[in-house]
Amino acid sequence: MKNIEKHFGAVIALAGVSLNVLPGECHCLLGDNGAGKSTFIKTMSGVHKPTKGEIYFEGKPMRFARPRDSISAGIATVYQDLAMIPLMSVARNFFMGNEPTKRIGGINFFDHKHANEVTMSEMEKMGINLRGPDQAVGTLSGGERQTVAIARAVHFGAKVLILDEPTSALGVRQTSNVLATIDKVRKKGIGVVFISHNVRHAMAVGDRFTVLNRGQTLGTAKRDEITPEELQDMMAGGQELAKLEGSLGGTV
Repeated sequence: MKNIEKHFGAVIALAGVSLNVLPGECHCLLGDNGAGKSTFIKTMSGVHKPTKGEIYFEGKPMRFARPRDSISAGIATVYQDLAMIPLMSVARNFFMGNEPTKRIGGINFFDHKHANEVTMSEMEKMGINLRGPDQAVGTLSGGERQTVAIARAVHFGAKVLILDEPTSALGVRQTSNVLATIDKVRKKGIGVVFISHNVRHAMAVGDRFTVLNRGQTLGTAKRDEITPEELQDMMAGGQELAKLEGSLGGTV
């Protein structure tokens, strides 16, 4: 992503943001609410067309007219709402939009056996032991649902996986499980873009860190080049917070 700008009328949501993602790394995109993270990943995934800038994937220039184009190229996005149907089974959700079929009497039917076997196998690889493939997604924990969405994207050939605030609404144990899943995906050689405003979660799995603030990049650093405190300051205006702490006698 080179010098990406995105304008909505007179509003400049992105003002020249650059980011590169390498195979087998977790690149954390950090920023407070309103920093431009969501607009940037929607541009990366084909939801928005950039006003200016260039997108290259595996060295080739890309122009995504719609999300399906980015998915076809190998860029998968897992949004916060996960795009799942709670009352449907895990297997049905896993293959939603990519249903395997078998032909009987000249008619195509959903191949339940294949779907069930693949779902159980892929979830086991990610460390999730389901009661069965017919278990309703709505009975899973938030972390397990995230893992279903991630495993689905990996199974269908994602080369870059974008995760939009995957740990924002999870408890401590569920967060640990999702972070462990991200680590497994990275070790498969897939590039992961981890969007978050939680520095601790990012530092747990991140290889590189890029901070956005008001639609601009404040810089990119490797893990050993920056501390959590420095990242937090860049994200949330540490100088202003330090002044407030001083004025209140360190009670903040």
